[in-house]
Amino acid sequence: MDAEVTEIDTRGLRCPLPVLRARKAIAALPDGARLRVLATDPDSRQDFRAWCETSGHELLEQSENGEGILVHLIRKVG
Repeated sequence: MDAEVTEIDTRGLRCPLPVLRARKAIAALPDGARLRVLATDPDSRQDFRAWCETSGHELLEQSENGEGILVHLIRKVG
């Protein structure tokens, strides 16, 4: 069974705040949980890739919803 997805909204925030908010949110989740981060900072694409590489979490998907909102889906790896 898939774990539920927790979503946080970091729209309007610039680097490094989206990643810092995601780090805090994911710390409270159980291993295997998924976190969806909404962002508008174009640099968040590379920021989340780098953060996942260094933290060990799995970056499942990065997309744009057509309204300028970037969506980052991350799985917590324990």
